[in-house]
Amino acid sequence: MPILAATNLTVRFGVDIILDGVSLSIEAGDRIGLVGRNGTGKSTLMKALAGMIAPDGGSVSLQRGCKAGYLHQDPNLDPEETLKDAAERAFEELHRLHAELHTVFDEMAHASGPAMDALLRRQGDLETRIEAAGGYVIDHKIEEVLHGLGFTDAQFSLKVKNLSGGQKGRLALSRLLLESPDVLLLDEPTNHLDIEGRLWLEHFLKDEYRGAVVLVSHDRALLDNVVTRIVETEQGRLIEYPGNYAKFRELRAQRREVMLRAYEAQQHKFKKEEEYIRRFKAGQRARQARGRETRLDREKEQNTLERPMELDAFSIELPKAERSGDIAVSARGLSKRYPADDGTMKVLFDSLDVVIERGERWGIIGPNGAGKTTLVRAMLGELAPDAGIARLGSNVRVGYYRQTHDGLPGDQPVWRYLQGVILKEAPGAAMSEQAARDLAGAFLFSGDEQEKPLRVLSGGERARAVLAGLLASAKNLLILDEPTNHLDIISAERLEEALRAESGYEGTMLLISHDRALIDATCDHLIVLDGKGGADVFLGNYSDWKRTRDERAARESKAAAEAKAREDEAERARKAARERSAKASAARPASGDKYARMKTEQLERRIEEIETRLREIDASLSDPAVWRDHARSQVLGAERARLEAEKEPLEFEWSRRADA
Repeated sequence: MPILAATNLTVRFGVDIILDGVSLSIEAGDRIGLVGRNGTGKSTLMKALAGMIAPDGGSVSLQRGCKAGYLHQDPNLDPEETLKDAAERAFEELHRLHAELHTVFDEMAHASGPAMDALLRRQGDLETRIEAAGGYVIDHKIEEVLHGLGFTDAQFSLKVKNLSGGQKGRLALSRLLLESPDVLLLDEPTNHLDIEGRLWLEHFLKDEYRGAVVLVSHDRALLDNVVTRIVETEQGRLIEYPGNYAKFRELRAQRREVMLRAYEAQQHKFKKEEEYIRRFKAGQRARQARGRETRLDREKEQNTLERPMELDAFSIELPKAERSGDIAVSARGLSKRYPADDGTMKVLFDSLDVVIERGERWGIIGPNGAGKTTLVRAMLGELAPDAGIARLGSNVRVGYYRQTHDGLPGDQPVWRYLQGVILKEAPGAAMSEQAARDLAGAFLFSGDEQEKPLRVLSGGERARAVLAGLLASAKNLLILDEPTNHLDIISAERLEEALRAESGYEGTMLLISHDRALIDATCDHLIVLDGKGGADVFLGNYSDWKRTRDERAARESKAAAEAKAREDEAERARKAARERSAKASAARPASGDKYARMKTEQLERRIEEIETRLREIDASLSDPAVWRDHARSQVLGAERARLEAEKEPLEFEWSRRADA
C-alpha cells in the first residue's frame, strides 16, 4: 500500500492546464527524482502532494498515521528565536510527549488497582512513541544536522532575524530533516548548499533517512547518487523511468528517438494523404478524396502524435573569440582578509600563486563565504588585494556572468536583447534577426518565448538569456559565477554543451560553482578554498580532486589507526609489566609470612648454612673436571639457583626485623 498517492490529479492556472489527470504512487523507502523544464508542474505537483493547494480534479491520499513534510521556499520562522532553538522546534511533538509522560508519573503516585494498570499501559505507549520521535538525545542530532548543512557552533546563538536568506533556507531544511516525516517532499533543497553540504545531504538521504523521498533538484550528481526512479513532467503529464538520472538520460534519448521516428512517419503519411486530396478533390475521384479528407481530419484531431521535445543537441556555431596571449591571468602572492563579526580577521586566501594559460578551464570551489567571488574580482583588478599582484594577459577580453543581472533592458524581447548584446560587445559578429532567434532557440527559447520582454521572464529565463548573450559575444575569457543557480537541469545541460571546446568555445574559463556535474564536464584545473585561509591548486576536475582527497584521508586514517594500535600495544605491554611487578611485590610478603614464625637465630643459622653450601658449589664449579661433566654441573647449577631463591626471603625477613 502506498504511503502517499495522487490519483487522476488535474491542476489549472487560468486557462493553462499544468497537470492533466496525472497519477503517482509513493511507496515506503522510495527515492524519486522529479525532473522537467521550469514551468512544467514540478513544484505544483509537490504542493498538491503536500496538501498546500487543492487540485481541480482527482485526489491525494496519505496513509493513516503517516506524515508528509514539505520544504517551503519561504519558511515560517520566529525572528526572535535563536538558530538552534528554531531547529529544535522540529521536536515539539517529542517535548509534548515528555510533558505527558511526566503527568502520567505524577498520577501514578496516587493510583492503584485498575487505574495503575491503565497508567502503566499509557506509560509504555508514551515511551515507545518518545523513542520513535528521537528519545532523550536530541541535542546531538540537532548539532549533527546543523553542522552537516554548514552552520558553525558560533552561529547557533544568532537570532533568526539576523540570518541571511540562504541561511534561513538551510535552517528550514535542517528542521524538516530533524522532524523525520514518513515522506520528504524536497523542492530544490540544494539551493543554498555548498559542495560539502550537498555531500552531507546526499549521505543523509541515502544512508540514514528511512522514509520515502520525492526530490526536485538541478543537482545531477545528487540525483545520480540518491534516487532510484525518475518522474519527468512534460506537457501536463508524468513519464516514469527506472534508475537514476544518468539512466534516465539514456532511456529518454531512446524513447524520444522512437517517438521522433513515429512522428515523422505519421507526418509523411499525412502529407501523402493531403497530396492525394489536392490532386483528386475536383476530379472524378472527388467523392473518394472528400471521404479520405474526412478520415484524415478525424485522425489528425484524435491521433496526431506530438513532436518530441528537446531531442536536438546544441548545434549553433558561436562567434570565434580573438586569440589572447599565452597567459590569460596570473597572480602572485595574492592575499585577502576582512574583519569578522567577532572582531578577528578572517583570512580568505594567503600568498596564492596562480597562472592560467590560454584555453584552460578552471573551476573555483569551496564553502559558502570562502571568498570565491572575491578571489575572481581580485584577479580581474576590480578589488584591491591586501598583498600580492594580479594581471590579465595581453589581448584578453573578459565576459563576466555575475550572480545578479541589474540593468537589463526590460522592454526588449529576448531575440532583440541578444541582437543588441552582440552588436555592442562584438560588432564584427553582428547578427540578423534570424541569427538572433536561432541563438535564442539554442538556449531553449522557443516560438512565442522569444517575443517575451525581459522584465516578465523568470529568474531562470533571464539567466539563460544573459548566458546566451555572453557566450555569443566573442569573449576570450569567460568568468561564470554560479551560472546554474536559477537553471533547470535541461538548461544546465545546454550550458554544459555550449561550454565544451567541441561546441565551438575555445577561450579560457573561470567557473565558480557548486554543480559537481558541470565542473566535471567543463573544468581541467581547480582552485580549492577551504574557508580557513587555505587555497590549493589542483590539476584535474572535481571527481579527480575528490578521489585524491578521499585517498589521502584514507591514508591518514590508516596511519592514525596504525599509530593508535602501536600505542595500544605499548600500553598493554606497560600494563602487563606493572601487573608482573605487582605480583612479584605481593609474593614477597607471602614468603615473609612463612619465615615470620622462625626465630631470628634460626634465620641466621639457615642463611649461614645456605651461604656455606653456595661457597662449596662455587668451588666445585670452578674445578675443570666438574664443569666438563655436563650432568654434574647441571645438578650443581640447579641446586645453586634453588638456594639463592630460598636465601632472598630469609634475608628480607632478617632485614625487616633489623629495621624494626
